[in-house]
Amino acid sequence: MAKEINIRIKAHDCNNQSYIKSLCSLQLSIAIELITGYLITKKSIDARGREIFFDLNLKVFISPEVPEIHQTISPFSITHSKLSEEKKDKKIIIIGAGPAGLFAALEFIEKGFAPIIIERGKKVKERRRDLAAINKEGTVNPNSNYCFGEGGAGTYSDGKLYTRSNKRGNIKRILELFVLNGADENILVEAHPHIGTNRLPKIIENIREKIIEHGGTFLFNTLLKDLIIEHDVIKSVLIEDIVTKEINELKSNYIVLATGHSARDIYELLHKNKIELEAKPFALGIRIEHPQLLIDKIQYRCSTTEELNNKKQFLPPASYSWVQHANNRDIYSFCMCPGGIIAPCATEQNQVVTNGWSPSKRNNPYANSGIVVGVNDTDFKQFESRGVLKGMYFQQSIEELAWNFGGKTQLAPAQRMEDFINKKLSSSLPSCSYIPGITSVDLTEVFPTSISTALRLALQEQSKKMKGYLSNDAVLVATESRTSTPVRIPRNQNGTHVRIVNLFPCGEGAGYAGGIVSAAMDGQNIANKIIQILGA
Repeated sequence: MAKEINIRIKAHDCNNQSYIKSLCSLQLSIAIELITGYLITKKSIDARGREIFFDLNLKVFISPEVPEIHQTISPFSITHSKLSEEKKDKKIIIIGAGPAGLFAALEFIEKGFAPIIIERGKKVKERRRDLAAINKEGTVNPNSNYCFGEGGAGTYSDGKLYTRSNKRGNIKRILELFVLNGADENILVEAHPHIGTNRLPKIIENIREKIIEHGGTFLFNTLLKDLIIEHDVIKSVLIEDIVTKEINELKSNYIVLATGHSARDIYELLHKNKIELEAKPFALGIRIEHPQLLIDKIQYRCSTTEELNNKKQFLPPASYSWVQHANNRDIYSFCMCPGGIIAPCATEQNQVVTNGWSPSKRNNPYANSGIVVGVNDTDFKQFESRGVLKGMYFQQSIEELAWNFGGKTQLAPAQRMEDFINKKLSSSLPSCSYIPGITSVDLTEVFPTSISTALRLALQEQSKKMKGYLSNDAVLVATESRTSTPVRIPRNQNGTHVRIVNLFPCGEGAGYAGGIVSAAMDGQNIANKIIQILGA
C-alpha cells in the first residue's frame, strides 16, 4: 500500500533518505523496515526564521508495495472517431502562439480537431537574432522581440510556472504537458516551479511538432490585418505575410484570439471594427536589481558570507515577494527573478520597456524584480479622448518618455535606490545586468508624481521589514510597464465575445490571465468551450 503524509525537516537533512524514512516510520507508527521507499510529491521552503525548513508532501510505499520512481503523469492521447474527417473541416483559427494559443491548440488536437495557428513573430529559435539585435544594437523588430514570437513573452522572459489560479483550471495537467514535452519532472513538485529561459525554446519546439504531427498548421511571420464581419459573425480573416506583404483571406468558423498583452495593433483593429472593449486597471513601475548575495543574506537571515555559504549548499538563490499600500495605491513586487537578468522588452523602436528572466540554474550574480504601482481611470484622464484605449495610451506615453530620457535609444533610465528615496540624481550607477545599458535619470521625471511618491513610500516601508534591502548597491531601472493588459475584451460565460458570436478572446491579451500557467489554462478552457459547442 501507499500512504500520503506531510513532514517538516531542516534544510541540512533534505537529502538524508535514511532520516526521512525514520520520520515516515514514526508518523505512520510502522517499522522502518516495512517502508520500501517514498516519492516527494510537493516541496516548499520555509525561510521565515533563522533555521531553514523544507515542508515535504510524501507518498510513502509500504511492503510489499514497489516504490514509484517517477511522478504519475497522464498521457497525451489523441481522440480518434468517425467524426475525425468532419472535425478537420471545422475552420478553427488561433491568433497567437503564446501559452494560451499553444495549449488551446493542444486541447483541440487531443480531441481530433486541426486548428490553424497564426503568429506574427518567428519560430522560437529564429527569435534569438532579433533579441540579440535589441540587446547589442538597440534595434527593435516590431514583430519579433521578447514579447512577440513562438512561445509568447514567457519563453525568453523566465518561464515561471507559479500561479494562484487554482479555480481556473487543472494546473497539474498544464505542468504535466510541459514535462511530456521535455521539462524536468521537478516542476511537478516544487512550490514555485520554474523551467528557465535556456530550456523553454526546445520545449516550445516539441509542442509545435506535436501539434503539426496531428494535423495542426502554423503560419509564422503572419499578421492579422482585418476581420470580415457579417451580422455579428466573423466570416473570414485577412492575414498578411510579413516577408512578402501578400494579403490572403482565411474562412473561419471559430476564432480564438490569444494575442498577448502587448499587441496594441489588435486592440486598435478591434476598436476600428466597433468590437466592444473595456479599459481596465493595470500596474507599472520599475525593475529593481540587487546583488543576489545581498538578497540571500536578507532572506536566509545570515549576517556573514560564511554563514550563508553553509546554508546555501542546501538552498536555491533566494527570492522575495511583498505588497505595500501607500499614497492610496497598491504597490507590489512582480515577476521576481533570483539569479536573473533584466531584459529590454519594447515592441516598438521608440519605447523602453523592461522585464526579467532567469536561467534554469538561476546562477547570475543579480536578483531583480518588478516593483509596480496600481494605476486606474484617475491616471488616464489625459487620454480620455481615446475612449476604452485610454489606459493603453497612458502606458505607451510612459514608455516613450523613458525612451526620450534614455537618449532615444534602448538605454534605460536608472537611479540608485537610496538616491531615489532621497530625491537625489545618482552621480554614478552600479553594474547592472541590463545589456543595452543604463543612464542616470531622476525617475520622478519619468513617472507621474502620484506613482513615484507611492514607489518611494513603499520601498521605505518594505525596507523596515527586509533589513538591508534599502541600499545604494541596488538600482531602479525604468520602465516595468507590461505587467498586464490595460484593455479587456469582454466575453460571456460560454467564452464568446459579448457580441461577436464566434470570437473567443483568451489569455493575458484578453484580460483573463496573468502568467504562463493561467494563460495556458484559459486557452484550454476556451478550446473546451468550442469543443462543447461542436458537440464533440
